[in-house]
Amino acid sequence: MADAAGAPTRPRPLRSLSDVFKIEGVPIAIVFILLVIIFMITAPRAFMGYRVYMSFMATVPPPMVIALGLTLVAVAGEIDLSFPAVVAFGSYVFCLLYLDYDMTWLALLAATAVGTAMGFINGLVITKLGIPSLIATLGMLFLWGGLVTVVSNGASLAIPDIQGTLLHTVFAGRLGVFPVQILWALLTAVLIWIVLNRHRFGESLLFIGDSQAVARVVGIATEREKVKLFTLMGAMSAFAGVLLTLETTTYFSNAGMGYLLIVVAAVFIGGTSIFGGSGKVVGTVFGSLIVAIIEAGLVASGIQGFWTRFFIGFVFIVSVTLNAAIEDPDKVPLIKQLRSRAKT
Repeated sequence: MADAAGAPTRPRPLRSLSDVFKIEGVPIAIVFILLVIIFMITAPRAFMGYRVYMSFMATVPPPMVIALGLTLVAVAGEIDLSFPAVVAFGSYVFCLLYLDYDMTWLALLAATAVGTAMGFINGLVITKLGIPSLIATLGMLFLWGGLVTVVSNGASLAIPDIQGTLLHTVFAGRLGVFPVQILWALLTAVLIWIVLNRHRFGESLLFIGDSQAVARVVGIATEREKVKLFTLMGAMSAFAGVLLTLETTTYFSNAGMGYLLIVVAAVFIGGTSIFGGSGKVVGTVFGSLIVAIIEAGLVASGIQGFWTRFFIGFVFIVSVTLNAAIEDPDKVPLIKQLRSRAKT
């Protein structure tokens, strides 16, 4: 970059601690580190070793991939609640093609293609019928979920012999004790960050989430971009379903339902705005890790399992409030009142 006289300029240095907290992902990363420290104290036998970390690195990738897709959806001011059924459908297609036709790589492509088509239909329902995405995708959750249960007859499928194949090694193998899937999830995060921050599609989503009227004025085809957005979400959900299947070597019709709350929590814990127009990919990564470590940490600490949702909800509120306070303190009425009282 250069100034008005043409002389090169240097990036503005971080002048205060508040500037550090404004770096993408820093606040939520601190929350994650604090949770790790807490669980190291309360459950040292588990959290002072490496096994628990390897365990949730093997379980985090599917919901993290979905959460990354949902981050883009939320940036556009939309929501997608149909992804659990798309996960199940992708898993079913993959298992079926492997069992009946001994397909591996083609089964992966077919499962992703089916999810892509489902996402495309979701986008058309939202844009062409004018149904709000919350209602439309909630309806599609039941529609797709019922359909996959019908076509699979509600039966589960097991493919344990896929272990040892090249596809399984590439997408669900281990580098020593390190799960390969977490690398795929992080690669996905890098790609989504580039799309959101360095690509015209991401810029369009930010405009749409901030104001659809303004987006139309600057020439963005909002309906087309939304269809593309939900199509991408469908593809990522189905891919996550394949990752889940490769890790567990099993399909069951409600495979993705357990992800519904934790994926939504991961996105908004990570700092993505619930109003649209702003998204934090790095925050979503740490949000996914936080949800996983809470579940593992509470069990290891000897706390009964039903407290898990309570603590996730607590961290959800604290994280969202912290991000709002850092980005725009005036959006938090309590902070606004305290600041006004301090001035008087």
